[in-house]
Amino acid sequence: MDEGLSHAVREVFVRLFNEGMIYQGDYIVNWCPRCHTAISDLEVEFKSDASFLWNIRYPFAEGQGEIVVATTRPETMLGDTAVAVHPDDKRYKNLIGKYVILPLMNKKIPVIADDYVTMDFGSGAVKITPASDPNDFAMAQRHHLEIISVIDGKGIINENGGAYKGQDRYEARKNIVNDLQKGGYLVGTEPYAHNVGQCYRCKTDIEPMVSKQWFVKIKPLAKQATAAVIKGKTKIVPKTWEATYFDWMNNIRDWCISRQLWWGHRIPVWYCDNCKKVIVSTVDPDTCPDCGGASLKQDEDVLDTWFSSALWPFSTLGWPEKTAPLKTFYPTSLLITGFDILFFWVARMMMMGLYVMKDVPFKHVYLHALVRDEKGEKMSKSKGNIIDPLLMIDQYGTDAFRFTLAAYTAQGRDVRLSPERIEGYKFFVNKIWNASKLTFANLDDFDETATAEVADSLADLWIKARLNKAVEDVTTALDEYRFNDAAAAVYRFIWHELCDWYLELSKPVFYGKGSAEQKQAAQKTLGVVFPTMLKLLHPFMPFLTEELWQVFHGDDKNSIMISRFPAVCSEWKNDAAEKEMETIMDMIAAVRNIRGEMRIAPSQKLDVLMSTVDEKTQKMVEKHKDYILNLANLESLTVEINAVEPKGVATAVVGSTKLFVPIVGIVDLSGEIARLEKELAKISKDLQQSSKKLANRDFMSKAAPDIIQKEEDKVKDFQKKHTTLENALKKLKGMSA
Repeated sequence: MDEGLSHAVREVFVRLFNEGMIYQGDYIVNWCPRCHTAISDLEVEFKSDASFLWNIRYPFAEGQGEIVVATTRPETMLGDTAVAVHPDDKRYKNLIGKYVILPLMNKKIPVIADDYVTMDFGSGAVKITPASDPNDFAMAQRHHLEIISVIDGKGIINENGGAYKGQDRYEARKNIVNDLQKGGYLVGTEPYAHNVGQCYRCKTDIEPMVSKQWFVKIKPLAKQATAAVIKGKTKIVPKTWEATYFDWMNNIRDWCISRQLWWGHRIPVWYCDNCKKVIVSTVDPDTCPDCGGASLKQDEDVLDTWFSSALWPFSTLGWPEKTAPLKTFYPTSLLITGFDILFFWVARMMMMGLYVMKDVPFKHVYLHALVRDEKGEKMSKSKGNIIDPLLMIDQYGTDAFRFTLAAYTAQGRDVRLSPERIEGYKFFVNKIWNASKLTFANLDDFDETATAEVADSLADLWIKARLNKAVEDVTTALDEYRFNDAAAAVYRFIWHELCDWYLELSKPVFYGKGSAEQKQAAQKTLGVVFPTMLKLLHPFMPFLTEELWQVFHGDDKNSIMISRFPAVCSEWKNDAAEKEMETIMDMIAAVRNIRGEMRIAPSQKLDVLMSTVDEKTQKMVEKHKDYILNLANLESLTVEINAVEPKGVATAVVGSTKLFVPIVGIVDLSGEIARLEKELAKISKDLQQSSKKLANRDFMSKAAPDIIQKEEDKVKDFQKKHTTLENALKKLKGMSA
């Protein structure tokens, strides 16, 4: 209701009126009997109603016989003004133009022909109640039928309803059905489920009603807004929503913009009591421009709230004045909103923006998902499944909560949220914090002014190449509004590459087991990688990264928010280093897997023999064997070309290289075989029980979807464990033979 915005609303209304785009007329609208106001088509919500279809006999006015019509609303028949059939329906061709008697009201109404009637629905004949159905209203206009309103604004039968005057619409329905049965007019009743429109505010069943309202001729505006999306001037993300947008725009009806409410922008129309002149003006008139009379009365209706909201992209920038903000910020680049108001707001901003400003209001529209509970159900107090964001923030931290939402915001899918998922990303925050402490401790004695060139290690080259890839992936995903992919890319880099590998690979160097040059190279690398990582993470975790940024720089003068977002660095690209490091990591992982499968303690030092197929691989492994010795916790690593496999070893294969891990004397073979057989028997029993459940038809038909999903997940987990145990058992039995 700001003065500037009110001026903009009036200006647009008057422009549209003067160009013949706004008109007032008697038209059928959606009326809420509780709110006592008209509402637009978009404000009507539909619910499925298990009701009935009543078949009613309409006797011929002359001669014997009748036409049977079906209706879900017998109370509206009091206002019937015709019975309609399809012009090509042979059953009724000879009846077109004749009359039938309207039951209970005992008056003649004509039989008309109209293409709208569906021949194969019910009897192929429909009753026409122009004041109670929008399709009937349109048909009445085509055939110049009388329009009789029988239900008032409170949902009560009015004086046109004969003996039913004063009855509530649903009370009248019961009485009318009873009277039809008594009079021999009710042919039959059958169960019938159909959608009933309700007011989106109060959930009261709406009543179609003919009344005088203000409308916008919307089709010309919709045509421009549709073309703008087709031509790519505005892109809707996810793209799948474009089809829904087009469907609504192509089937749009004139927009009812008047509301019978106490609060809102008042319609800028005045009526002269003397000469009945209708005055439409951007300013309050003092006198009538025709007769000079001062007795003026403003229209009592207010505008639909979405009318003023449709002007938001330019009205908030000072329009209709040509302000600097308007010139700078219209059109804007991006609108982010929920898909549930795509038509209420987005489409109308598009239409009004193109009409007033002659340009789209925004280049991109990102429709975000709805946040639901972990089962995918809508949150509500009655279900008790509401997740209070303030509570989650207090419990797990703002950044963990924020990152969770980003990580699960996939285009076209709702977010399934649970406290457990948020807690999972709290652990991620802790991981970053611990990695930061390690970073700060190991950069404490770093001399940034040192000019001597030091060679990067394989780990240094690799982590910079991986950071480069993360920057590329995150940037591309953010540009394309794939926030979950961007979050996944930064998570993968920080946890699985920086923390799990680089910091672990570099610890020996930091702790003095390498040369001074190696330490300086690692410090130099970490001194670049760490702040770049913080900037990459900042959009997702602004508070944590701001704190760590200021600690890293030793002051709070410069915020991370004003630093330049990372860009791909061509110098860091290094496919060879990535390939070599990947091979080393796979070798370390292979030894770790054998430890896990054979239940060898992580602290147990191992002697490993490695067999390569060529000298090139042998030299590469020898060069970087310290990485394997440290991270696989080996006593020794021997690398030979085409080595003979020793007895009593567990074998792993990485590419063309074989790794032999001796386990005789380390693993109690007979005890381990017995343990595995016992565990395998238990898993087999669990697998059999769960598989039996899923094969049971009663269980599959009666169980809730989430219960079935849990059982299916259990089967997959049991199958995976079963395979792992079988393979381990087979290996051990082969060694003990």
